[in-house]
Amino acid sequence: MDKIIVPIDFSEYSEYALETAAILAKRNHADLIVLHMLELEKGSLINSSNDQNEKMVFYLKLAEQKFETYLDKDYLEGIKVTPIVKHFKVFSEVAEVAQEHNADMIVMGSHGTSGLSEIFVGSNTEKVVRYSEIPVLVVKQKPTKLDFETVTFASDFSESMVEPYLKARQLFDSIKLIYVNVPGEGFKSSAEMEQTVANFLQKADGNLDKLNDVHYISDYTVEKGILNASSLLGADLIAVPTHGRKGLAHFFTGSISEDVANHATLPVITFKI
Repeated sequence: MDKIIVPIDFSEYSEYALETAAILAKRNHADLIVLHMLELEKGSLINSSNDQNEKMVFYLKLAEQKFETYLDKDYLEGIKVTPIVKHFKVFSEVAEVAQEHNADMIVMGSHGTSGLSEIFVGSNTEKVVRYSEIPVLVVKQKPTKLDFETVTFASDFSESMVEPYLKARQLFDSIKLIYVNVPGEGFKSSAEMEQTVANFLQKADGNLDKLNDVHYISDYTVEKGILNASSLLGADLIAVPTHGRKGLAHFFTGSISEDVANHATLPVITFKI
């Protein structure tokens, strides 16, 4: 891991993300790119009036001043930090900055059930995830330790889940796999689940060594199953795959991926399918 992007709005939740990213950066000898997006109308950028120009310069200078204070943190010492200001609030810009700088991860702060703080409200968590080709780590609390000793990865063990599973295994040593069995069309018998998992692991790992690390849980919804299983397993991070802009995976129909990120008290990391 060489570069980590942290979108901020200067809130305490942004600082949780910044401190989390700093810990990861030091651990991986990575650089930080700290991104702030101004709330300017796109039309103001092409409006050459003096009033609009003065307004834009004012907000840019204000952001620069805030950056100077906000980035004066002891935990950032020894880390190369690059502040970037974008003119207006377009969440695809986060992915564009990530691509431009060849970043490896995005770390974001979140209120939890109320959505991301100020600039990241409502479904904007999903918007960032939708456009991002790289993992997005969402945190909701001040980090105490980031050992990520136990990571849960929920999956329906279909072929499309192989790539995000392998990406997760590259980042984390200890992964416990979760299969959530819910009532309805997707319900499977124990034998069917075990066969599906065995086929998946054979394709992904070329062996069945992690068969004992698979945990089956029955619940009323996939989201509840993921959260309950992660709690029972003592997880300190939940990993969820997503199709992003192509729509959520069949396993994560509706807004399950976003709901897990919003409702979990644990950090959540998403991997593009």
